[in-house]
Amino acid sequence: MNHNRPSMDQWIEEAKQDPSSQMCGMYLFHNGTVRTTPKAVVRNLPDAENAADLEVIGMDFSYDQEKVEQAREKALKLPGIYYVRIWLNEGVLKTGDDIMLVLIGGDIRPNVVECLQTLVGEIKNYCVTEKEIYKERKG
Repeated sequence: MNHNRPSMDQWIEEAKQDPSSQMCGMYLFHNGTVRTTPKAVVRNLPDAENAADLEVIGMDFSYDQEKVEQAREKALKLPGIYYVRIWLNEGVLKTGDDIMLVLIGGDIRPNVVECLQTLVGEIKNYCVTEKEIYKERKG
């Protein structure tokens, strides 16, 4: 596990010192964590019924840094987006551990929200490998 989790407070202070801050009317954070409910159940995927009796107790997580940087650069080209910062954890994580932090700075709320949605989707779908670790639910 990556124990170098950055401080969100420090990130926002650094973002406000960046020259791009004069263009930013909003900053939005994403803090993804490992949850106990399987992804298949939460997202109602085809195998959700098979996962209903399982509880996530951890996740094996890794990422491709080059793809993450490409996703960041792509996000910075979206309308009204001026600041993007990403941190990803790695290794075997337990429930409650941070998976990722993302900070977006932009001009107006709709642009910032859309960018966050797009970027986190891009990271989750193309830049990371995550394998949930399960145990059977009791009861």
